[in-house]
Amino acid sequence: MSSAQAWNCPTVELSNGVQMPILGIGTSQIGGFSQDTVLYALRDCGIRLIDTSKYNGFEVQLAEAIRESGVPRSNLRLTNKLWPLDYGYETAKAAFRESCSRMKVEYLDLYMLHWPASMQPGRSNRELRAESWRALEELYEEGLCRSIGVSNFMIHHLEQLKQDCTVVPHVNQVEYHPFQQPNELIEYCRREGITFQGYCPLAKGQALSNPTIFQVAQKYGRTPAQICIRWSVQNGAITIPKSTKRERVVENCQVFGFQLEEEDMVAINKLHEGRHVSWDPTDVE
Repeated sequence: MSSAQAWNCPTVELSNGVQMPILGIGTSQIGGFSQDTVLYALRDCGIRLIDTSKYNGFEVQLAEAIRESGVPRSNLRLTNKLWPLDYGYETAKAAFRESCSRMKVEYLDLYMLHWPASMQPGRSNRELRAESWRALEELYEEGLCRSIGVSNFMIHHLEQLKQDCTVVPHVNQVEYHPFQQPNELIEYCRREGITFQGYCPLAKGQALSNPTIFQVAQKYGRTPAQICIRWSVQNGAITIPKSTKRERVVENCQVFGFQLEEEDMVAINKLHEGRHVSWDPTDVE
């Protein structure tokens, strides 16, 4: 895929009117990181949404890839996350500024609370979430974040935040793949105007060998990875598959030239078993 073949990715409108691509690229410590692949995704594949976090430790490398790509900052949608050890009003703002400095940007398109637990002894999770969220609200009001959101939050966490704060999160990013379909949470987010974003769409590769996924892939002449990603975006979830290989990024992008029939969507929906391949936040208070 060359620049001439770069596609226009469909977008999702957040509750505040910001448009986010429905497909991006994620970063993770697990499986490594390839600056060259991110550069390729931006420059040659037309990817415009990059999801990262301070925890992953790739902010400086991402800044270099963005600079080398030549893509104007205004065309990008950059997401970063506040790590729980930085929760708190002042520490949240300081961590935000440090992340922006490492990424060499003046603002972020989406900044999120990474995890519902604060990881700080002696302080309640709810108290620190609210304190940190108020800091994000101020960053949003100042225009330093175009949108603010949360990651790995369950319904009770969102309900508490709604009671404690002013701005309803624009996005909730949660593990989402055929084996982990938190439909009650998804419906709650829809009712509250919170855009749902899914990570680990391939279940860290576990979905690729599933017989149902394989059969659907054969039917459409597509790969199992493309079926998983197509299923996710067809359900309206902003989807951020991670890859360190160029050919996989190209493969992941090629999911807009076909549509899964209802019977195939239903078949994949039936694969839900509550399996987590990442963190399980359901028991966090």
